[in-house]
Amino acid sequence: MAADVTAVAGYRQPPRKLSDPVKRALGYGALIVASALIMLPFVWMIISSLKTNNQVFTIPVQWIPDPVVWRNYLDIWTAADMSTWLQNTLVLSVTVTFLQVLTGSFAAYGFSKVVFPGRDVLFLAYVGTMAVPWQAYMIPQFIIMSNIGLNNTLWAIIALQAFGAFAVFLMRQYFVSIPDSLCEAARIDGMSEYGIWWRIMMPLSVPAIASLTLLTFVNTWNDYLGPLIYLRSPELRTIQLGLQTFIGQYDAEHALIMTGSVLSIIPVAVIFLLGQRFFVEGIATTGVKG
Repeated sequence: MAADVTAVAGYRQPPRKLSDPVKRALGYGALIVASALIMLPFVWMIISSLKTNNQVFTIPVQWIPDPVVWRNYLDIWTAADMSTWLQNTLVLSVTVTFLQVLTGSFAAYGFSKVVFPGRDVLFLAYVGTMAVPWQAYMIPQFIIMSNIGLNNTLWAIIALQAFGAFAVFLMRQYFVSIPDSLCEAARIDGMSEYGIWWRIMMPLSVPAIASLTLLTFVNTWNDYLGPLIYLRSPELRTIQLGLQTFIGQYDAEHALIMTGSVLSIIPVAVIFLLGQRFFVEGIATTGVKG
């Protein structure tokens, strides 16, 4: 009996674990705080676009504009050539995105569903080019574009970005998760490789296509160095180049600079909101197999 009492007296209860609702609440709280910190600069930019110039950098920060200057979104179109900048950027982004999806998916089909000697070695070599920094071959590219007469044209950016190793890698990783039996059955029925790619692989790869579309569009839309090197005429400026020149000319017009910045991110935000479900699914499933 004494031994039992000693055993009971020396027993220590294990520490209590947090219940699932508490863990979930803490997790949501951490995510809300992180999201707020990430969104804070964007919120400040939007609020600043509705202020006067003297109110943008006031200390402490004035979070509620007084008065609300909606006219900034009208004045920016007369103070800067926003329509031309947005048009050039949209043309480049849509064209480059379309070509990368087309060429990337087609090459990915060959690397994933067509058997030929050296396929895997060639794929690894091609994907390995992503490790080479652009600055290493920037000058040779510029010389090539100059020799074929594409400098100072939108075609220079389109030609350089129409193909991408990342696009091939992303699409190939998704294609390998599609059963080969579908392709074999289509070949038995007499369908060509082009037909299999277009009528079977592409409809089944909507999440991967959406992910590639979003990533390529955002990357092309935000590109600054490429247009800076190849586009010298004012009528060819993209939104990033245009805003930089606008800042240089109107360095005191802080409210208008914020207004132009807000307008520059609206298309990207819309694209992301429309395709976020497919984007998350595509990123989550591209590494399932292969």
